[in-house]
Amino acid sequence: MNKQKIGFIGMGLMGTPMTLRLLAAGFAVSVWNRSRDKTAVVAAAGAVVADSVAELVSGCDIIMLCVTDTAAVNAVVFGDKGVAQAARPGQVLVDFSSIDPAATRDMAQCLAQSCAVPWVDAPVSGGVAGAEQGTLAVMAGGDAEVIDRLRPVLAPLAQRVTHMGPTGAGQVTKIGNQMLVSCNVLVMAEMMALAEKAGVDASRIPQALQGGFADSIPLQLTGPRMAERDFDAVKWHVKTLLKDLDMANALARDMNSAIPMAGLGAELMRLHATQGNAERDPCTLVTMYTEKKG
Repeated sequence: MNKQKIGFIGMGLMGTPMTLRLLAAGFAVSVWNRSRDKTAVVAAAGAVVADSVAELVSGCDIIMLCVTDTAAVNAVVFGDKGVAQAARPGQVLVDFSSIDPAATRDMAQCLAQSCAVPWVDAPVSGGVAGAEQGTLAVMAGGDAEVIDRLRPVLAPLAQRVTHMGPTGAGQVTKIGNQMLVSCNVLVMAEMMALAEKAGVDASRIPQALQGGFADSIPLQLTGPRMAERDFDAVKWHVKTLLKDLDMANALARDMNSAIPMAGLGAELMRLHATQGNAERDPCTLVTMYTEKKG
């Protein structure tokens, strides 16, 4: 068994398969989740379920987070009985969440000042499938030496870990990733609907475009589901893409940089979310371009 003990906070769509891979690689993993029932799968695989964040932190060497947004990270780290109250020098915090870069830098500075624990922002790309297969792409911000020490621990999770620069650089890179992914899936939805209206069997489009310049992982994973209207399994959330597009627009305003396509994308995603689709998979975006019957 690997000697380093890991504490993983957040058993959502990504955190659960990531934890399962760490357990399979021989790491001792303790977990905590706000809703305890969501820890059942990893507990059955050998994870120890902590009763509090403080209890989890006290028994681990590496603290990992994968939660919904900036507010959730702040609450887990600096809230009552949170990470900051129990952390000690020698530990390291790795945040896989996709959150605001400026807030990341501020929180990292506060954590370092309060308990001398370094912060690595390590958002991931690859979705649930990548988490399950251990093929995620990690874009990391923080101290290069700390990140290098983490590489053996991240190996079961990721096909690639790229050091992007100082704290917050990983989050900026993830925002860029989400701009590309979100605009891709939005235009995919309108393209699939257009093809159907023109009499083309849309289910053949991902195969027809495979290997060409228009090909992408989202097309191969989401395109068939759009064509078949296979909406039941939720592999990622509309609300997550909306959150990330909103962060992209906020960053662009701060940097005085124009991002008109991501701006339009955010409003289209917001429209879809407000029509009852926030918790649904983005493959449902195709319904925005489908005439309602009856």
